[in-house]
Formats: sequence, C-alpha cells, structure tokens
Amino acid sequence: MHLLIFGLGYTAGRLARRLAATGWRITATTRSGAAGTVALDSAATAAAIATATHILSSVPPSHGGDPVLIHHAAALAETPARWIGYLSSTGVYGDTGGAWVDETAALGGRRADRIAADRAWRALRPDVHTFRLPGIYGPGRSALDALRAGTAHRVDAPSQYFSRIHVDDIGSAVIRSIEHGGPGIYNLADREPATGRAVVEYAADLAGLPYPPLIAPDSPHLSPMARGFYTESRRVAAGKAARELRFSPAHPDFRAGLRACL
Repeated sequence: MHLLIFGLGYTAGRLARRLAATGWRITATTRSGAAGTVALDSAATAAAIATATHILSSVPPSHGGDPVLIHHAAALAETPARWIGYLSSTGVYGDTGGAWVDETAALGGRRADRIAADRAWRALRPDVHTFRLPGIYGPGRSALDALRAGTAHRVDAPSQYFSRIHVDDIGSAVIRSIEHGGPGIYNLADREPATGRAVVEYAADLAGLPYPPLIAPDSPHLSPMARGFYTESRRVAAGKAARELRFSPAHPDFRAGLRACL
C-alpha cells in the first residue's frame, strides 16, 4: 500500500505514522519540502499521483483556491489510485442556531473558501471520500495544553454549541473508509456537542488549574477568527459514518478525550 498525503500536518501526520507502522509506504508533501517530504509542485509529487494506491488531501484552501487542485486537478482526475480522500470542515454548514446537521444539510456561512474547495473535490470524480471535520484536538493540541500555556479562553456563550473530535478518531475513520467504505460525504464527530466553556472548565478540573477569566464572545482578547467562530452554533451528527463505515469513536465525548490526553 502506498499513501500520498497532501499536507503532512497534525492530523495527517498522526495517521501517516500509524499506517507506516503497519507497513504502508508514505509519500507526503509540505510547503517547504522539508526533510522526508516533497514539495507540492515537485516532479516527485506528480510521480506519486500516478503510482500511489491511496491519496489523501488535508491541505486547507486559501482565497486563491485549493492549492492541491490548482496544481494537480487534471492528474488527480486520471489517477489509478483505488481510494481518494479529502479532509473538509463542518464549517461549510454555517450557523444552524445549535440545531443538528447531517450530510444532507445545505451549505452556507462565512467560509466561502471551504465551501468552494469541498464542492471542487466532490466534482473532481465520483469516488472521492469527503470527511467533514469539526474542532480537532488531541495530544499537544487540547484545552489542557492551552491552559498550561496560559492561552485558554473561557467564553461566556451558553447557547453556542459545537462538535469536536479526537485526532486519532479521525485516523480510525479514514482507515475504516479505506477498508470497506463507499465514497461520499461523511461527518466525523464525537457524540456530545458542548460549549467551549464546558470543555475548558473540565480540562482545568482535570489538571488542577484555575479557571481562566470569563470573557464575552466579542472580547478583544479573542482573535478576529475566534470572534467569528462564536457567531456560529451547530451540533454535528455522524450517524452516516457509524452506519456505513462502522465507525465508533474511541473518545465518545470531550471528557474521555481529555482524560486520554492527560
């Protein structure tokens, strides 16, 4: 098995290490073509598109479009790879006022770049597996780490619910898809959407740390991106992944996930 990964970041990197440990050959791109990886627009990447058995893109779009498709759309449309996956975002659903959304929900909201990239990958060819992801956390990137670094925010937004998923549960769902999943769109999320405040307070209790001060969703202490995040609320349903991929998260809620991180 030979997996080509576009964008060897946090999520794809953990998946790559997991598959490499079972004998997979991994080719991965990074922006700089750092040691052990190749540049996105290199001849090595073009060769891997033609020879990889599996291809996964985790590269986010920019305002100029999806970098992977800008460089390689034609080659990807013709690749003989038996499986192609794309890591999208549940941000494509926009604000639902806290209502549940599944894969049939209309797209909208403030992330036009994400919506365009999601649609472009699905239009590329009919066998693409699109994984729409909520907030990702895991070892080294959780509320525990933010609390220890002094960067955690406890936001007073009691009606703002969002979903999340442990990084290794994403990897498990992708592997399930490779093994026996059909193409299409899959939401991935744990089973308990919650407020950001609940997550931060539980992490503080676990670590024995004080709660950060309570701030408003439009506080200047938050970045513009974070303030935009708090304008949306939705609960993500992942029943399709459970039915069709037989996916069951090892970390079914944020409490289990944070305990594992601790």
